[in-house]
Amino acid sequence: MDYDLIVRGGYVVDGSGLPRRRVDVGVKGGRIAKFGRLDGETARREIDADGRIVAPGIVDAHTHYDPQITFDPNATMSCFHGVTTVLAGNCGFSVAPVRRDDREFLAGIFASVEDMDPIALSGVAWDECETFPQFMSTREGKLGVNFACYVGHSNIRRLVMGDAAIERTATADEIAQMRALVAEAMAAGAAGFSSSAAPTHNDIHGRPVPSRLAAHEEVLALAAEAGRFGAGSICFLPASAVSGMTKADLQYLLEIGKASGLPVVVQGLGGRSKVDVPDIATWDESVAFLDEATRQGAPIYSMLIARPFDRAVAFDETNHLWAAVPTWHRMTRLPLAERAALLRDPAAREEMRYAVENYNRDPAKGTTLPAPQWPMVWIDYSPTLSPEVYASKSVAELAAERGVAPGDFALDLALADEFKTKMRWRTATPEWSASVSRAQKDPRMIVGTSDGGAHLAKDDQSDWSSYFLAHWVREEGLWSLEEGVRQITQMPAALLGFSDRGVLKVGNWADMMIFDPETIGPWRKEFVRDLPGGVGRYKAFGHGVHATIVNGEPIVLEGQLTGKLPGVVVRPS
Repeated sequence: MDYDLIVRGGYVVDGSGLPRRRVDVGVKGGRIAKFGRLDGETARREIDADGRIVAPGIVDAHTHYDPQITFDPNATMSCFHGVTTVLAGNCGFSVAPVRRDDREFLAGIFASVEDMDPIALSGVAWDECETFPQFMSTREGKLGVNFACYVGHSNIRRLVMGDAAIERTATADEIAQMRALVAEAMAAGAAGFSSSAAPTHNDIHGRPVPSRLAAHEEVLALAAEAGRFGAGSICFLPASAVSGMTKADLQYLLEIGKASGLPVVVQGLGGRSKVDVPDIATWDESVAFLDEATRQGAPIYSMLIARPFDRAVAFDETNHLWAAVPTWHRMTRLPLAERAALLRDPAAREEMRYAVENYNRDPAKGTTLPAPQWPMVWIDYSPTLSPEVYASKSVAELAAERGVAPGDFALDLALADEFKTKMRWRTATPEWSASVSRAQKDPRMIVGTSDGGAHLAKDDQSDWSSYFLAHWVREEGLWSLEEGVRQITQMPAALLGFSDRGVLKVGNWADMMIFDPETIGPWRKEFVRDLPGGVGRYKAFGHGVHATIVNGEPIVLEGQLTGKLPGVVVRPS
C-alpha cells in the first residue's frame, strides 16, 4: 500500500486562508504525505469526500475535558463537530496534580464552578492524577482526540499550602515550591499555566478557590516560571472579568504578559461579564487596550462566545441558572408541596418579585454569575397557556401585557402549571449579533469557548463550531469559507504553540474534518444519562460533519464513533 489513508475528491481548505483546491490527500504514519491526483495509488483505507470540504481538525482552546477525558477518550460531543484537539485545565484548576486526600476538595471545585456532578466525578481515574507528569503520561494510548492541558494554579496552591491555600497569601518559600511544581508540569508538556481571581469561582462549600487568595506577586512569579520554557500560553481570569474589566485588571494582564513572555488568554474583554459579548458602544476602548498590549510585546487574547446561549430554564432541581438568586435557587430545590406553599406566601413573593433582576453582585455572599434576564427568557412549554399567547414573546413582554412584574408572571405560571413550565434563555438579539460580528473580526479575539465537559446539566455548547460555520460563514457571509476555517484551526493552534496542527500541509499531523458546507450546522440537543453513575447531560447533535480524523485515523464516520484511539497528548513546541 502507498498510504495508510487516502481522502479522495474533496475540496481541500488547508487552514492557511488560501483558496480551496480539489485534490486527494494521502496520509502515511499519521502525517500528511501528499496532495495531488492519487489515481492508481493505493491505501489501507479510503474515504470518498466527493464535493465536500476537507479541512484541518478544529482546535478548541477552552474546555474542561480533563476529568471527562479519563473515562471518555473522544471528548464527546466535540468530536462529532470536527474537533480533533482540545485544551483543558482552563480557569485555574486541572484534574492534576492532586493528593489522594485532596480529591474530594478538587472534585468540589469542579462541581461548584463547572457544574460537574459529584457522582459523575467519581468516575475520574484519580489514581492517575497525583502528579502532572503522571497524568500526562497515562493519557498516552487512551485518547481518541488529541489532548492538551494547562496546570491549574488552585491545584498547586493546595498541594503546597494545604488548608491555608484558601485562607491567606503565600510566603516566599511557598511560592518557590509552587514554581517548582509549575516547572515540573511544563517539563511534562503542560500547555501553560492557568489561574483565576474571579469572584464566581467558589468551592462546593462557598469558599473561594485557592487561586483567588494569591497576591499579584505570586501569579507573576508562576507565570514567569511557565514562560521560562518558551512555549505555551497563560489562561487568566481577573477579578473584574465577571462584571466588566477594570483598568487596574487590564494593567495586571499586561504585567502577566510581560512576566511570562507568553500569550495571555482571558474571557469577557469589553463585556459586562465573562459570559457577555463585548459592548459595541465601548469596543473602541477594548481595541485600544489590545493595540497597546501588542505594542508592548505582551499580546492579550480574549475568548469570544460566538454562539448565543439557548438553555432550558425550569422550575426544578435541573435549573442551575439562578445560583446568584438565592430565593429562586432554594425554591427549585424544595419538594413540590413546599414549593407551591412558598409561592403563595405574600412575604416570600415580595422578596422574590424582583430578585432575578437584582441577582447577587457581592462576591462575599456567593456567586455573582448573572442570572438570565426576563427580556431574554421565552416560554417553551406550558400546559395551561396556549402557544398562540406566548409565541414570539419574552416573559418581560408577556408580563407587561398583564401589567405585572416579570417575576410574578413567571411564578404565577409555574404555580398554575404545577411547575411543569419549560422556558428558554436565548441571548440572540440584534444587539448581540452586531457586537459579535464586529468583535470577531479583530485578530486578538478567539472564536470558541465551548466549555466542553462543563455545565452539561444546563447545556452543551460543543456545537459552537458547527454554528460558526453555518451562521457566520454560510448565512451571514462575515467570513469566506477559507478564512472562517482558519479562524478555528490555524489561528488557535498557532496561538497555543501547537505548531504541527491546524494547517493541512505535507509533514503535519493528519488531523482533518470532512464536512458539507451547505448543510453543516447545529441540529438538536438531547438530555441523555450516559455519564458515570447514570448522571445525565445535554448532548448537542449537528448536521453536515461526515468524518473527524485524528492523526490519520477516523474517530467519527457518518455520526458514529469508530472505537479507534489515535489521539496523543499535545505539547506546545
